[in-house]
This record gives sequence, structure tokens and C-alpha cells, in this order.
Amino acid sequence: MVWERGIALLFAFQVIITSTCLSESDSEIKRGSFPKGFVFGTASSAFQYEGAVKEDGRGPSVWDIFSHTVGKISDFSNADVAVDQYHLYNGDVQLMKDMGLDAYRFSISWSRIFPNGTGQINQAGVDHYNNLINSLLAKGIEPYVTLYHWDLPQALEDRYNGWLNSQIIKDFAVYAETCFQKFGDRVKHWITFNEPHTFAIQGYDVGLEAPGRCSILQHLFCRAGNSKTEPYIVAHNVILSHATVADIYRKNYKSKQHGSIGASFDVIWFKSATNSTADIEATQRAQDFQLGWFLDPFTFGDYPFSMRSRVGSRLPKFSKSESTLIKGSLDFVGINHYTTFYASNDSSDIVGLLNDSLSDSGAITLPFRDGKPIADKANSIWLYIVPEGMRSLMNYIKQKYGNPPVIITENGMDDPNSPFISLKDALKDEKRIKYHRDYLSNLLVSIKEDGCNVKGYFVWSLLDNWEWAAGYTSRFGLYFIDYKDKLKRYPKDSVQWFKNLLTST
Repeated sequence: MVWERGIALLFAFQVIITSTCLSESDSEIKRGSFPKGFVFGTASSAFQYEGAVKEDGRGPSVWDIFSHTVGKISDFSNADVAVDQYHLYNGDVQLMKDMGLDAYRFSISWSRIFPNGTGQINQAGVDHYNNLINSLLAKGIEPYVTLYHWDLPQALEDRYNGWLNSQIIKDFAVYAETCFQKFGDRVKHWITFNEPHTFAIQGYDVGLEAPGRCSILQHLFCRAGNSKTEPYIVAHNVILSHATVADIYRKNYKSKQHGSIGASFDVIWFKSATNSTADIEATQRAQDFQLGWFLDPFTFGDYPFSMRSRVGSRLPKFSKSESTLIKGSLDFVGINHYTTFYASNDSSDIVGLLNDSLSDSGAITLPFRDGKPIADKANSIWLYIVPEGMRSLMNYIKQKYGNPPVIITENGMDDPNSPFISLKDALKDEKRIKYHRDYLSNLLVSIKEDGCNVKGYFVWSLLDNWEWAAGYTSRFGLYFIDYKDKLKRYPKDSVQWFKNLLTST
């Protein structure tokens, strides 16, 4: 059976993750070791970078409202200014050029193009992205454009609850096609969605991100929501939206514009906490309810068997025509990978007490085992540094999904934003350098020794930035942002490391 094969594959990759030292990690990696045409870039998102939230006709997004709600952001900040890339993009493009980067992944703010979600196009928004794209291309940097990075126009949330209503499929298609028309002559790499799993769970199950819906604690934490059903409805509409837009692009634009269209998925690699059958099976279910939730429909035309059997009638169904439309609609698979957790069977149903979609997998996923962390930690409470997980994940995708083209659309680690750390010391980011060296080494081995079909690697992130519910408490950037002095950019030591990498042969 398919599920048995999946469990066997997962167990095999537990061996890879704990295998002997990798040959490529014993020496400094070089750009020339990667396949010809392999792309190196950095990544960002509109809401975390642009600022200028009330300029040039931009409409509010769900994150504007959420970030201004008391108690939702850990440091009580907002992204009204962020790192002001809306005004400073030319200088940032020059930083990328100076580093020797091939590409820049950024997102378009839907509410800059359609302030009300639909209707009248905002020409000032179109002009801004045209200017950014042209600036990149003038410096030899390829734009990789994400259409949706969580910032739904608030007007659509108000009008019909956004992603909970199937009307969103039509409205997203109009928005996406408008972007193809306005920018597709120069943009050759489109990413429809960034991390649909994250915004389905965080936005509609636990309520920790916009629009902040959940039913945990009987609406004491969230004003409205249903944690058992809404994440599945949201994900279903996202999957259908991607497939609809991919079909439009392939039928009407691909032959003229010669681009490709994919999506980016957040993937924690899960390592079975023990060799017991129960934990190995739970580890596979955890992956089914994360990556499989989306990549199974796009590859096979339906949700994983474990989801169908455990979620039952709460999991929406695809019609035959929808299944046909969805299957094969990814030209490439974007993977946002940062860390690895242990997974174990929830035999006592501890997680099940939450009565939400997170409990449906019957798996407990944590970065601890017997009270000990899986590895050294970065600043974020969830980000433990396990480079071997990159290789195991790439092999898992290769084996289960037929070795599709993969782009690592995000990878990186953060330091704390501490007022007690001097600028001089903040620029010394040896830990970040080691992180990227080790993750890239494992990625390279997966390509050269294992035959994984990986086409590029994007660092999160070019600049320190506003990190959603963490606000400004976290610094992921290769460049340090001085939030107290006109948002000046200072290169950390990792910038020079990447310069050396990108010029090595």
C-alpha cells in the first residue's frame, strides 16, 4: 500500500540523517561544485520589507489590522515602516549586486494592485513593482515573484471572510492574471503562495497570525473561528486557487512569456523519536499533515490517505475535474526549510485535548527528546540547527514525489535583537555562516551523490526585518538594520562569506 511505502521511505531517511560525516561538509563549499545554472538568491516579503502602508493608494491587509491589535505582536510593534524597501529598493538592489547574487525573491502586495481586493487597478502599485523589477534586471538579478505572502486585502476578509469562501478563487485568479499581464514579460519565475500550511494553521487554528481565527478556549483568545474545520477549508481554497491560476498561465501566457509557476511550502523535517513502529508511523503522519497536505494533491490529485481517514468529513473533497486540474499544476516545488523536530505517537491523546486540526495527525512534534534539545538553537524558539535534515528532506521529496524540480525558497537562522549587543559584535555572525555552510553542504550532497533535482537556494533574508508575531525581536538578515538610525544597512560577516562563495570556482 502507498502509506506503507511512505513509512518505509521515512524510516530509510532516518538513517540518512544520522549517517556518517558528509564528504562535502569536510571542506569549504564552492559555487563551482553546484550544477551549472544553479541559482543563489535572497528572499523577502512585501509586508515585512516595504513599509509605506498608507502610500500611493495601497489598501489595508489583514496583517495591518492584526499587527495593530493589542497583544498580537510580542514587542507591540507594527510594520508600518518595516525596513522601508518601498523607498530604498534601489540601494538594496545594489547590495545584492555587490554580493554577486543571481536572483531576488520578493512578494507583491495584493492590496497595492487592488486596494479593495478587486475592481479598480491601482496604477501607482503597478508602477512601483515595474520599477523594482526593472531595477533588478538592470543589475543582472532575476526576479522571483511571490503572488501571496499572507497579506490578504482586508476588504476581502470583511466582504466574505477571505480564504474561507470559494469566491476567493476567482478574485485571486483576477489578481494573478493582472500580474501576469503587467509584469510577465520580465518575470519568468512565479510562486503563487508562500507557506499555505503556516497561514492555514497559524491564522485559522491557533489564531497566532492574521486573521487570528480559532475556537481554542471558547473564543476567549480569538473572537471567531472553528479550529477543527477552517484550516482545511482555507487550504482547499488555496490549492484550487493555485491550480486555477496555473491553468490560466499555461493556457494564455506561458507560450509567450516562457515562465514557470510553482508554490513554496514550509517543511520541518521530522525524525522519529524512537525506532518503534508507532513512532515511525506517527512521523509519517506528521509529514502527511504538513507537506503531504499540499504536495500530495499537486502530485497525485488528492489528499494523503492518513488525512482522509483521520479527518473524515471535515476534509473537503475534490471533484474529478478539480483533481485533474490540480494534479501536475506545479512546474517546481518551493521548499522553505529551517529545522528538524522529533515526532512521536500521541498515545495519550495529549494533543487531542486541543480539539483542533493540529491534533488530527495523532503525532507530537517537538525539538526535544527526554528533556534534551535535538541540537543547538538559534534565537527563535522553534529554530534548532540540524543541517542533516536538509539532505533527508530532499531525498524524501525525490522518492515520494518523483524527483520534481525543487528550489529552496527560504533557509536561514536568526540572532536576537538585543539592545545590549554592540553594532560591532552584531556584525560578527559566525553562527549564521556555519549554519549556511552546513545546510548548503548537505544540500550539495543531496544533489551530487543522491541525484536530487534541486535548482536554487534563497537565503532568508537579505535584511533584518519585521518578523510577524515576533516583531523586531529577531534578526534573520545578512545585513544588519539599524532601527535607531534611519534604517541604515550594515553588512554582517556572512555577507563577505557569501561573496567568497559566489565567486569561488
